[in-house]
Amino acid sequence: MAQLYYRYSTMNAGKSIELIKVAYNYEERGKRVLVLTPSIDDRFGVGVVASRIGITREAITINEETNVLELFMKENKRHGIDCVLVDECQFLKKHHVQELVEIVDSCDVPVLAYGLKNDFKNELFEGSYYMLIYADKIEEIKTICWCGRKATMVARVVDGKFVKTGEQIVVGGNDMYISLCRKHYNDGRLGE
Repeated sequence: MAQLYYRYSTMNAGKSIELIKVAYNYEERGKRVLVLTPSIDDRFGVGVVASRIGITREAITINEETNVLELFMKENKRHGIDCVLVDECQFLKKHHVQELVEIVDSCDVPVLAYGLKNDFKNELFEGSYYMLIYADKIEEIKTICWCGRKATMVARVVDGKFVKTGEQIVVGGNDMYISLCRKHYNDGRLGE
């Protein structure tokens, strides 16, 4: 029986490399995967899932209006899909998550979604909120703070300073965000 998996973490924990690895494992066994990524994240190019260690994978981009179930049905008709993989699922909308649920429940195809849980203000993203509600399995991918403790928060850094105000979604990488433990997030300490 297929399930909806939500695999979350802070920045730099290896979510994208995990997705690429899962896709490879399916394909190595002759299975077909549908890899999706929100169009808002174009740091490495449109329709690209990229790990910070340099491994990339092509993906189909989705935007706010995309009906993921319809997209899946179209691709599944062309060639049977054995698994759906979603990168940066924090950027999904409620209807996207509900459409992923429908893929799992009606088509019996597993969906593995990777993304952040909370933003730089320590609030849930819309996609993360609905993944927490609807996912059958919720798994944390762990990484560490500069101090060695488990990182659970993401700090936004602007001009070298820790900020806790601004738009929720500003796409960036190591130049703008750092993973911190709760203590150093609350203290506002970015390093020794």
